[in-house]
Amino acid sequence: MTETNPEPVAIPIDGILDLHTFAPSDVPSVVKEYLRACHEKGIYEVRIIHGKGKGVLRQTVHKFLEGDPKVVDFHLDSGPSSWGATMVYLKHDRG
Repeated sequence: MTETNPEPVAIPIDGILDLHTFAPSDVPSVVKEYLRACHEKGIYEVRIIHGKGKGVLRQTVHKFLEGDPKVVDFHLDSGPSSWGATMVYLKHDRG
């Protein structure tokens, strides 16, 4: 029997999402909700930290981003973490 935590986890909506504390199976829903919350707050540049490892989380994140209509573009971060993080650019609301 596995134990699940029914309580939502509060994470700051500041444009940086570190996925190290989440179960891999939760990553797509966490990323989806985080990007939605950032978009609502007017944060259109988001850094998702998935780590380097074998690249499984990176692949999961990139697959999700490819299908998200709010995402304009994304690429591996060119900063100090390089391919351990992905930069995501969201559509701006105009109107």
